[in-house]
Amino acid sequence: MSTTQIAVRLADKYVAFLDEQVKAGAARSRAELVESALEREIARRLDEHDVRTLLAHADRPDELDAIVAWAADNYPDLD
Repeated sequence: MSTTQIAVRLADKYVAFLDEQVKAGAARSRAELVESALEREIARRLDEHDVRTLLAHADRPDELDAIVAWAADNYPDLD
């Protein structure tokens, strides 16, 4: 994977946290921690988008509704 070095201005408390984590061995570098945080944020935003999409279509019947109704009728003890 190619990389690009950038300059980012952070509050002192965030830099201190990064340095503490690197010193404790939680990461090899500040950059590794920042990259990990960005990866989590990207995943969170994608998940949020998926949830919004599903909720926008929640009132529409789908192909599994008939199967769910059949299972509920034929297996009433299932939760």
